[in-house]
Amino acid sequence: MTYTDPDGEGTLEFNTMELFKSLGWAVADCYHETFGVGATLGRDNTAQVVLETRLREAIAKQNPGLSTPALDLAVTELAKDRSILSPVRANQEVYQLLKDGVKVTFRTADEEEAIEVVKIIDWETPENNDFFLASQFWISGDYGKKRVDLLGFVNGIPMLFIELKASHKALENAYKHNLSDYKSTVPQLFWYNATVILSNGSKSKIGSVTAGWEHFAEWKKINDEGEEGV
Repeated sequence: MTYTDPDGEGTLEFNTMELFKSLGWAVADCYHETFGVGATLGRDNTAQVVLETRLREAIAKQNPGLSTPALDLAVTELAKDRSILSPVRANQEVYQLLKDGVKVTFRTADEEEAIEVVKIIDWETPENNDFFLASQFWISGDYGKKRVDLLGFVNGIPMLFIELKASHKALENAYKHNLSDYKSTVPQLFWYNATVILSNGSKSKIGSVTAGWEHFAEWKKINDEGEEGV
């Protein structure tokens, strides 16, 4: 895709995708994603925010010899509906599962009860995880449908949210108008979120899903801090 406006959101999005690709992430434009049988990303519909195909593959890799029942239960636990919880509590719950693993109880082929802790992310060796960046990712909720500029998945879990603005637009608008709207329209996305990045190309800020605008930190270049780049 070619973007004619060097300062536009499209160009910034393309360049960001290229940057992630250089860091080893798989990237894809998901504007025309298909669903159901033969789905592009394995989703049945736009309400799903966990990429279960990638998640299952990652869990199998992280847990050699894991039984199918244990794997199924771990995926179900991660992807389950948490709408009865407050957004903060839902995010905390998922955080614990990602940090400590998912404890599952199931019956073996011999009808004996078994308990396993299923590891979801390899925190010790990052390269053992699956990193995927989706652009123009559609998500629907009870109050409408949204399209995320860039969404970063780790082992199928949407942990990174990136909202982009053209260089001439105030970055604060990305927080006040866009991020706030996403949080109310498609709250299920933020049950899993670890990091939010807002950028207009010249300025970038990083924060958490619960942070107010005043608590979003400037993303500064290393050399701006008087340090040699690596």
